[in-house]
Amino acid sequence: MSRRACLGGLAGAVAGALASGQPAWAQAAFPARPLRIVVPNAAGGAADITARTVAQQMAGPLGQSIVIENKPSAGGVVAGDLVARAEPDGHTLLLVSSGTAVSAALFQSLPFDTLKAFTPVSLLATFDLALVVREGGRFKTLADLLAYGKANPGKLNLGTPQLGTTQHLAAELFKVTAGLDAQTVPFNGTPAVITALRGGEVDAMVDILGGLMPQISSKALRPLAVLGAQRAPQLPDVPAVRESGGVFTGFNVTSWNGLAVPARTPTAVVDRLSREVNAALAQPEVKRRLQDLNLNPQGSTPAQAAEHLAADIRRWSDVITRARIPRQ
Repeated sequence: MSRRACLGGLAGAVAGALASGQPAWAQAAFPARPLRIVVPNAAGGAADITARTVAQQMAGPLGQSIVIENKPSAGGVVAGDLVARAEPDGHTLLLVSSGTAVSAALFQSLPFDTLKAFTPVSLLATFDLALVVREGGRFKTLADLLAYGKANPGKLNLGTPQLGTTQHLAAELFKVTAGLDAQTVPFNGTPAVITALRGGEVDAMVDILGGLMPQISSKALRPLAVLGAQRAPQLPDVPAVRESGGVFTGFNVTSWNGLAVPARTPTAVVDRLSREVNAALAQPEVKRRLQDLNLNPQGSTPAQAAEHLAADIRRWSDVITRARIPRQ
């Protein structure tokens, strides 16, 4: 081939790439190096284990190792900022969650715009929230608790983990939906809430079901209802709040997590990652591992994940406004 023909072919390739809206180098194979998933939680928790379980399954088909980086901080700001500033080439991912949506709704100023800085790839899992009371106490059913709250304005106390968590805002949503004049009392973590509930300092608590199962199994705590759209597989005899009907007919609150990449990541790369996530979640060993953690494996398309995040931000922004929770 002559030098002129070679140059002409190269120019044509570059022109074609520019016409497609992608830089010429965007045609390089993906992935070109190891990937990393930045997790805004400490190692060993459900979010961390979920990321590691799925990453291990994805590594083979992608042909690259996947490293988990734990960057815990208030509101997940450190992890989010790190990924928002990363090269948008698909090699750096962020574990996003209902906590990501809460932070976007609760914090007045973040170093990034959650909906503009990231492109969701897929959901990973959902996990149920539950309303529980101490076993042997005055409440045997959800109806008992609601009746007491209505008859005794200002006397019912609902404990939750920290202010601004999904659990805290879920309790606020429950209270607002029911029209209860009740107090929401945030504690420094789940163990502290359990201690307060068992000691009679609060009447009930709202928290992620998985962390409560040992207390429920040992008959120390009694589940009155789960907050999702349907009954939890672990507690088939415990009703969902929405089964109460009336104002609760459309009630549906679950916690969730997923993966996202920096905005402007090429669509083909996002789609490849999404396919590998969903393929990993379909593997029996991955399903078993997540279910053992009381998580419900649930993949999605990038579009579905994006709408899930946006809807959660809208929902929690509304709850924060209605409950008059000060923005941080």
